Amino acid sequence: MTDRYAVFGHPIAHSKSPLIHAAFARQTGQDMTYEAILAPKDGFAGSVAQFIAAGGRGANVTVPFKEQAFALANRRSPRAEHAGAVNTLVFDSCGILGDNTDGAGLVADLSHNLNCAIAGKRVLLLGAGGAARGGIGPLLDQQPAALVIANRTISRAQALAELFGHGITACGFNAANMPFDLVINATAASLAGELPPLSPRVFTADTLAYDMMYGRDTPFLAFARSHGAATADGLGMLVEQAAEAFYLWRGVRPDTAPVIASLRQDRLEGESLAASPLRGLRT
Repeated sequence: MTDRYAVFGHPIAHSKSPLIHAAFARQTGQDMTYEAILAPKDGFAGSVAQFIAAGGRGANVTVPFKEQAFALANRRSPRAEHAGAVNTLVFDSCGILGDNTDGAGLVADLSHNLNCAIAGKRVLLLGAGGAARGGIGPLLDQQPAALVIANRTISRAQALAELFGHGITACGFNAANMPFDLVINATAASLAGELPPLSPRVFTADTLAYDMMYGRDTPFLAFARSHGAATADGLGMLVEQAAEAFYLWRGVRPDTAPVIASLRQDRLEGESLAASPLRGLRT
């Protein structure tokens, strides 16, 4: 019997997760389906219950339901507990297991796809929300020389630093004014097409500026490039966190490289089509 999986969100039509997991299933020969489910903002738990009753085996969770998924799970992995949010659910005879694969996806993209070793590096993490919190534990596991959390509201950055310990430094955006090897934008600014109020002094020619947002050239990436840094978006993180969830469900680890390459090619072709005066003639 074909196993069913899904991603829950609101909105959800934009999600690339069905494409990614379909590619993983073909690649690894798994008998499964994966769909996108638009859950009502006030009906997440009910939507999940209906999916389980219909035979669902597991699910991904995206905004705005990650905290609700955390509360819904009756068991949670250590990394989900650290993140305070859940993006992956496993449905079994013991109930619902909640996990968080975002941080693992971030580190895998940086380390394997971008050849950015984190050990011994100075890392600046922008933001103190759920996206930042999910990345801190896996980043610390890589033993950076320093991890600084910068946020508009300093108290929120300080709260995260105290929660994780390990000598993390917290500051406001304006106080981050020295060079870093890796600068990760985990703020929501890119969603609004905005730039965090960041000093250009954090960037050098040896810096990698990484935006968790994917699918567009964000103001953060453009700003970093204008000050000499190399840049990368979060498409690889998206695929890598999906691969981690897939492994959790199926016990098989897919090859992410061809999936990332295919998504990037599709995006480039989409951009070329949008810019072409003949775009309406494509068949």
